[in-house]
Amino acid sequence: MARPVKNREELMARRNSPENLRHLAAAQQGDDAEKGQLLQLAYNLGHVEGALAGCKSIGSHFFHDVDCYDREASEKTKELILSKKEEIGLEMLERSVSGGWHLVCRRVPGTTILENQVRVATILRLEMDTSAKDLQRVVYSTSGSAEDLVFLDDSLFEEPMSPEECEAEYLQLKERERQGKEDVPAGAKKANKHYRPWEDSLEFRVERLETPERVESTQRSSLNAQLSKIDDRVRFIAEGVMKEKELLPSDFLNEGGRHTTVKVFLSGATQLLTKEEVNGVLQELMPKHWADDNIQTLVNDFYQNYTKPNQRLLKYQEQLFAKSLRVATAPLSSPPLGGSPEATEASPSWGRLVGAPKLIKLLTSKTPEEYKAAVAHAVFPSLATHLCGVRFRYTDNVEHEATLMNCLMAGTGSGKGCIDEPINHIMADIRRRDKENLRREAEWKKDCQKKGANKDKLVRPEGLVIQEIDPDMTKPALVTRMDEAEGHFVYVKLNELDLFEQLKGQTGKQHFQLMCLAFDPGAEYGQTRVGTQSVTARPQCRFNWNACTTILKGKRFFQRVLTDGPISRINFCTIPEQEIGADQPVYGLYDMEFDEKLKPYIDNLTAARGLIDCPQATRLARKLQEECAEFARLSQSEVYWNLSHRACVIAWLKACVLYVANGQKWERAIEDFVRWSLKYDLWCKMEFFGAAIEAASTDTERTNKRGPQNLLELLPDEFTIDDAKRVRQQQGMSNEGNKCQNMIRQWVFRKYVLQITDYSFVKSKKD
Repeated sequence: MARPVKNREELMARRNSPENLRHLAAAQQGDDAEKGQLLQLAYNLGHVEGALAGCKSIGSHFFHDVDCYDREASEKTKELILSKKEEIGLEMLERSVSGGWHLVCRRVPGTTILENQVRVATILRLEMDTSAKDLQRVVYSTSGSAEDLVFLDDSLFEEPMSPEECEAEYLQLKERERQGKEDVPAGAKKANKHYRPWEDSLEFRVERLETPERVESTQRSSLNAQLSKIDDRVRFIAEGVMKEKELLPSDFLNEGGRHTTVKVFLSGATQLLTKEEVNGVLQELMPKHWADDNIQTLVNDFYQNYTKPNQRLLKYQEQLFAKSLRVATAPLSSPPLGGSPEATEASPSWGRLVGAPKLIKLLTSKTPEEYKAAVAHAVFPSLATHLCGVRFRYTDNVEHEATLMNCLMAGTGSGKGCIDEPINHIMADIRRRDKENLRREAEWKKDCQKKGANKDKLVRPEGLVIQEIDPDMTKPALVTRMDEAEGHFVYVKLNELDLFEQLKGQTGKQHFQLMCLAFDPGAEYGQTRVGTQSVTARPQCRFNWNACTTILKGKRFFQRVLTDGPISRINFCTIPEQEIGADQPVYGLYDMEFDEKLKPYIDNLTAARGLIDCPQATRLARKLQEECAEFARLSQSEVYWNLSHRACVIAWLKACVLYVANGQKWERAIEDFVRWSLKYDLWCKMEFFGAAIEAASTDTERTNKRGPQNLLELLPDEFTIDDAKRVRQQQGMSNEGNKCQNMIRQWVFRKYVLQITDYSFVKSKKD
């Protein structure tokens, strides 16, 4: 019979119980009867509470056993395992009763326990027991001391799959096993307590008629093959070659045609990439087989016999090379190099959410793989909306609140609704309070109507904090909600980005001005009206939002403000295009258990107040700034450089939000996630708007060819000196000296505008 162990404290209490320690001491002296009384743990299971017999629920973790026969070998093995813990996905390492080691690692989705054990044994070059692959396997526990429990990650206590998903995965893997589709050498299927999968290469000897000497030589070569960690330029070239050769990532995983696929790829890639770079690409595309003897022999042969430095490049190769020099940072949003989930087994991509903080893992746990990246970005505006009166100090010592705006741009029918449920559950507590305040507001309005035009109108109730506004918003409604928010953010989710156009005003750009003001620290937003019934207020602009749009609509929406600032202030994401005929994505169930796990994070956000110092986030921001600066210097892309400034602020704010949500505790995974998030955001901006921004920035003929323009009409109702300078520049006018200030001074004198502050103005209303 089994029941779940839900946290570290419970596990340690059971391992260190007097009863278990007494049995352990006797078992280590050779008493098998006492060993049988030890705490037994099962690590392969998904959601199980009850009988192990007949269990059909596989989990996201798997058990792996390593035998050791003396103390010295045991210590060396421990150091080896710990040195490879990231590569094998280690979550726990404990000493066994006999002195060997028990490992628990993350299981690659879609692969059996045996496949994962073969993978780990091959990486570590440690013998494995081929009979230790059954789902219900239990092992005897040692103590919770640092000597026995060497490594433990809290992710071991989390099961991202729902019970239904665990059972469906089990049935799928049993069918995969029944059909003989497990990707393991033949020897792994035979009972062998000392199996060495990396030496089981008989099929390759037969295929290539190689001598044992040649096999031994190529094995040494594959072990010593140098790898180059592929960057965005290499990935861009590799994708271009695959597209030209009509190769799919899945072709590299096809057992029957793998060798030929690599050969076709090499025929286009070796002139553009070094051997080390090609090996890096192959490792990402086929993590289990890139170092196989026949693959490495093929790579070596190509570079030795078919690659000539002076050979003329083909036309597509010339174009790929030229474009690769200007390519911006590429995302890890979808699985690298084309979008095959299987191609991500060894890469820090969203195929397995490797490196994601616990909160992001939870929020994407019910999301199909192809949507995880979009969801991971889209949840931040609603999370940040729970912060009130919380400030963070950026690297320039300017204090920011967590203003986060997200726009999901993807194709028609691509599944943009994937962000709905995670946001609904994040916003649930705010919506409950909003519902009560909306009721109070409605009663007040009803009472006011009863009073008619009497002078004793009822005063608007206090405490009407309503954070989520209707997508069908008007400026007065938005200003009212901001003014009554008592320091909270207001939030809106728009299923279509063009719903913002209801706020565009007479100039057609007020909605873009709102986006800019929302991002800028301390900016105010409002209106001044003469009428007694009109809304007159200028609260601080605290406004977070999510919006979705198709790529074409999104480009059109922002085409008039490419260089005006909104794009750089918004966090963009997308959804990879799916192949025609792809299987329908299946979501998990957002149940009460999901809400219970989410609640502590939400509580941490709502409880936070004041200036919060997160030194790890500050250090990370400086690293990201330098990384962006280095890429900008190398690429000489002014567009990328300009976009990177605010993109770094957005990424830093995400780190701060995660830090607060985690109880003001830093996770190592936050840094990896935020760096990836920054790259993803910048890639989207460069992909969707980069060329258009560059054209708009360098266009010297943007002056109005239809005659003079009324510059005042091009400005919003409320504007600053910087807004006026920007409009003058767009119209080809100089801002040298005090030309802009002189222009505004004349407008004030003529009563065209009214001055609000030293730097801000409002248009005068026409009679």
